[in-house]
Amino acid sequence: MLRCWFFMFHYFMNLQPIHIKTNKPSLGKKPQLHGGQSNFQAASQPHSMASRGHPWDLFPANCQKGKTCLHHGLSEFRDDAPHNCFISEDTDGIFSVDLFSMETDGIGQQRLSKAEKKLRQKQMKARHTLLRHEGIECVSYPTKSLVVANGGLGNGVSRCQLLSVVQDCGLVKALLMPPGKPYSFVKYGRTEDSKKAYDSLNGKEITVEDSGQTVVLYFNFVEKVPWEDMTPTALPPGLKIIEELVLPEEEKELLESIDWAEDEVTSAAQKSLKHRRVKHFGYEFRYDNNNVDRDSPLPGGLPDICNKLLAKWLKMGHIKEKPDQLTINQYEPGQGIPPHIDTHSAFEDEIIALSLGAEIVMDFKHPDGHAAAVMLPQRSLLVMSGESRYLWTHGITPRKFDIVQASEGQKIGAVTTDIGDLTLNKRGERTSFTFRKVRRSPCNCSYPSVCDSQRKDTEPSFPDNEREASKLEEKYVHEVYEGIATHFSSTRHSPWPRVVEFLRTLPCGAVVADVGCGNGKYLGVRKDLHMFGCDRSMTLVDICGEKGFQAFVCDALRVPVRSGSCDACISIAVIHHFSTVERRLAALCELVRLLRPGGRALIYVWAMEQEYKNQKSKYLKEKRARGGASEELSSDTLEETGDSDCQSSVHPKSRCCNANQAVHAKLPVHTNRTSFGSQDLLVPWHLKDGMKKKSRHVQSHQPVGCSADSQELSPIFHRYYHVFSKGELEALCKRLDSIEVQESYYDQGNWCVVLEKR
Repeated sequence: MLRCWFFMFHYFMNLQPIHIKTNKPSLGKKPQLHGGQSNFQAASQPHSMASRGHPWDLFPANCQKGKTCLHHGLSEFRDDAPHNCFISEDTDGIFSVDLFSMETDGIGQQRLSKAEKKLRQKQMKARHTLLRHEGIECVSYPTKSLVVANGGLGNGVSRCQLLSVVQDCGLVKALLMPPGKPYSFVKYGRTEDSKKAYDSLNGKEITVEDSGQTVVLYFNFVEKVPWEDMTPTALPPGLKIIEELVLPEEEKELLESIDWAEDEVTSAAQKSLKHRRVKHFGYEFRYDNNNVDRDSPLPGGLPDICNKLLAKWLKMGHIKEKPDQLTINQYEPGQGIPPHIDTHSAFEDEIIALSLGAEIVMDFKHPDGHAAAVMLPQRSLLVMSGESRYLWTHGITPRKFDIVQASEGQKIGAVTTDIGDLTLNKRGERTSFTFRKVRRSPCNCSYPSVCDSQRKDTEPSFPDNEREASKLEEKYVHEVYEGIATHFSSTRHSPWPRVVEFLRTLPCGAVVADVGCGNGKYLGVRKDLHMFGCDRSMTLVDICGEKGFQAFVCDALRVPVRSGSCDACISIAVIHHFSTVERRLAALCELVRLLRPGGRALIYVWAMEQEYKNQKSKYLKEKRARGGASEELSSDTLEETGDSDCQSSVHPKSRCCNANQAVHAKLPVHTNRTSFGSQDLLVPWHLKDGMKKKSRHVQSHQPVGCSADSQELSPIFHRYYHVFSKGELEALCKRLDSIEVQESYYDQGNWCVVLEKR
């Protein structure tokens, strides 16, 4: 009775939200209640394992049970759930309960309609999501500032559109729209105005301009805006932009001079790429090797109109030498080009690009992670030389809108980082004329770590035999993971929901092996299972030990555990690191050997199909890299050499290889956030500053294509992968004796199989 009185008093007196945490198998333990600045303890009745430790006996009578979503740790509410109760569960079975109330109008004490209750539940869910995933802390009392969920540049809402909605409630002092985020902040001059917006605009539906999609806005009060304006972004060294270099009449003449239909079938100089139309003059750019054939110039040279303009620019001092190669690309809205560096050995220092038809934002990135979004106005000339040409990647993100400055002041150069002056700009059809000078001698630039002329590294080839396969995996899997172990572990903390679901189906006391356990993120999912892990990386195994988990170092092909001793095995994102069919099959055999009859195994591998049933995977959709990670559900940005404004595939499309094939093609390097063009490839990992020295067992793991001087910037490691096509994993499993495939499914860019040993 005293306990209920405390909750009712705390709720109706409008104190801070109460957080109640209790371990799932609480069994007579006393949960801690956190409210305000005091800690209280209240006795609870023992919970049975069947109840999974829900602390419902701690709640007042009017508080109903919600339904917990284990996929994101967020709660879904039943219709009969109270509007002020929000429950979540983390992966360790810890329940957090928040009781929210509004102190200004007694809304927490009013009886709400079903529609009002549903709106409040969704508003609270938005509030919890902002805190959990963005660190934005909302408050339960009115302030001058509000966070607007679903009202951001990231989901297509422009500044103009959102401003027209919020300014109806009063004077708006500031509207802050972080780039790429699905939320914004609005600050009013008076608290009364923000309160009016909170009451009248919550749940408001708006139709996104141009796309026609409907979004629902949810408003919550914030005490402060957790967004710091960064220092103004500078242009990369050696980069300059000359505005209005051609007249509108000249622009029209240039565009009309392009005959896209000319010799469309037979001409080797013209290519119709998947994402855009492209045409070459002077020399054809070869997409199979990212270079040109110096001994085979194209007939006719550069167009006359281009020669006249180049002579004029040379005389004006805008360029240093006359180019002899031209690539014309046509981009429709939504098309782009992956980040890349123009091949050092193919072209001289200066590369220039004329933008016609429409403006565009081009993204530049330094190896240390610094980035600059640069606006290229219509009829402007971009000149790259020195560091910007040789060291920085440049690319165009495929999208239909660019984030640009809202004010009329700056329309050229680096886009501001001032979130109070950003909006969306619809793209138009852009045609780029990219001019280069073909290089006749090796490049001797000042950036040998990224220069193909000076780099002494040999790129790995597909293995021809078992010995070569083992060496490939040692260098591009085992050594790499040892080198990135600490950084890798810092990015791997959320268990994948369907793996957790599989583990929850196992009986209490089951013996489970996690083969390729990494940092052990699945070893602690259930305390009532006997789980152990193994991994090739000593550092990752040490991290498991620090967490109190049982793990040891071994090879997935030879696990030192007695046959038939496990009730279940999991192999998550491991088998795709084996470089031949025979070795992948051997890894599956080893899993089956560990199982007892009736035991089950869950296997995950990365999928070739990153777009499945018209749905893009998280890997393709997730624009922002998390701390440099690069794996099945999260990846970092790739620095790659290639052609400016041309398709950035480093090598020809490769084939699935096995030990019986004699394939001598080089392994391609995958371009981040793009669909796979090859089943066997290298995927980059951009090591975060200061992480490498923490890996205690690494000796010397030089990344592919990086010399010692580039290590001080930010090393890039490359990991070997074989991505599986649809049905490939299931077919491989069916080659095993004494197993039955119980289930085969696709999960966010991965192919998955559940098998049972007969």
